[in-house]
Amino acid sequence: MLKINIVAMGDIKEKYFTSAIDEYMKRLSRFADVKIIELREHVAPSNNIKDIEQALNKDAIEIEKHLRGYKIALDINGNQFSSVEFSKKLDSIALEKSEITFIIGASNGIAKSIKDKCNTLISFSKMTFPHQLMRVIFLEQLYRAFTISKNIAYHK
Repeated sequence: MLKINIVAMGDIKEKYFTSAIDEYMKRLSRFADVKIIELREHVAPSNNIKDIEQALNKDAIEIEKHLRGYKIALDINGNQFSSVEFSKKLDSIALEKSEITFIIGASNGIAKSIKDKCNTLISFSKMTFPHQLMRVIFLEQLYRAFTISKNIAYHK
């Protein structure tokens, strides 16, 4: 069974996000061994570029400990896929690798050092989403990708 790690910065505080995440994790369990690794975000003391970079570099030290298999970072400058294309991409990766690690960054993104270690960068939109909501959106698209691949009536 494919192993999927989701390395996510920050925790989920709102119950409605937690409920959605739990539901998709339950649904995904029939297709893959999915694990969310939640890491504490290092918050920059100011909006100064140097402070932000230092915080991202601290995050990177923690993220790097969990990088396994094929590595994909969610990044606004990454490649955009349709749901069908994303499903095909996952199928293609699964032919070569038994483990995929996705990285969902903090409010200021992901350090360049982590992006450089990734095999692929993907973007869900040019818009910015809160990391809590992005986790739900990502899990839904991951579930959708598996239903497309397995020809299960969910995707329209």
